Amino acid sequence: MPSAFERSRLTPPLFALLILLGTTGPLATDMYLPSFPAMTQEFSTSASAIQLTLTFFLLGMGLGQLLWGALSDRLGRARPLRWGTALFVLASVAAALAPSLEALSIARGLQGIGGAAGVVISKAIVADTTKGVQTARTFSILMTFGAIAPAVAPLLGAYLGELGGFRLVLWVLSAAALLMVTGSLAIYRETLAPAARSGGNFLAPLKLALSRRRFVGYLVQFGFAFGAMMAYVSASPFLYQEVLGLSARGYALCFGLNAAGLILSGLVSARLVGRVPLRRTISVALTILLGASLVILLLAMLQIRSLGLAAVIFVLVSSIGFTMGNTTGLALAEVRDVSGSGSALLGSAQFLIGALATPLVGLSGADSALAFALTAVASSLIAFGALLYTADRFHPGAMEHP
Repeated sequence: MPSAFERSRLTPPLFALLILLGTTGPLATDMYLPSFPAMTQEFSTSASAIQLTLTFFLLGMGLGQLLWGALSDRLGRARPLRWGTALFVLASVAAALAPSLEALSIARGLQGIGGAAGVVISKAIVADTTKGVQTARTFSILMTFGAIAPAVAPLLGAYLGELGGFRLVLWVLSAAALLMVTGSLAIYRETLAPAARSGGNFLAPLKLALSRRRFVGYLVQFGFAFGAMMAYVSASPFLYQEVLGLSARGYALCFGLNAAGLILSGLVSARLVGRVPLRRTISVALTILLGASLVILLLAMLQIRSLGLAAVIFVLVSSIGFTMGNTTGLALAEVRDVSGSGSALLGSAQFLIGALATPLVGLSGADSALAFALTAVASSLIAFGALLYTADRFHPGAMEHP
């Protein structure tokens, strides 16, 4: 008779929980973005200082995924998931009550560490319960749902900010975190059998994943493609409200349209799985990403402030939807025996590189797109180079990918 672990499947309730775990991070990242200009006035500080609250959150998400990913390979998925989501609730409440910018930044960092558990372990659960093409398709669908949160978050955040300021936004995030904890307790049952768990040194699974060079190539490509995305996310309140002169609601609408493009590209990408080789899809998408970044750089250097800039940003964001799920599937196929740690490294690269990108985009001032454009171009070039490194000619002993 098969064990409960051998019978583990990606059931509809579990899939719904994974969507919740995957969307809470984008909500916590994006929902308070429309309040950034107002927060600079409330705390009497600069745009770069406010952006550091986002940097602290991203650092927490990046480092937290290393912690929870390694723990989930060693202890199973259930306990680390519940510990992390509980921390996420407590830190969300602390952020809502923070009396100063320093306290808010610390709470946001802890919020990121707690929220990282849901992000990294949800990916490991997919690897536990799916195989092959189904894995890539599932990741594409999950990341498409994850893109819905950025579409809704700024619109909701702008409305809540008008009602009660950024603190009301943070209280709503606390409620979302509580829902995430409840779901992890009520729905999830362990999917990693004791025999499949790693032993020995706590860092051994991370070292094993990093010893596989093709995985490292996908890791770098994934991280820097997301770096271009986070450069956009961090710069977006000022790009749309200061550079293009839109209102908070106008900004939220543009942000939502870009997220809709990301959703559509993710859905199309999921449909292409099994029909078009994954690497070909990623190559085309990264070419478009680099081209759009270069056009934005040209517009910024010429100081052209028109809706044409918004249109090119839409293309940039949409192209990323073709890369994230496909790259995740290819990367975790290289480290299926330590998928929790592999997922942790992917998520850590994603958020640590994002944390590096967020303060950089403010260096040219709140009324310029130049720093954002340079960051996007650099991220795109590195991502493209990393994808080339994963080609079969650099790994003669490896099997060819779909």
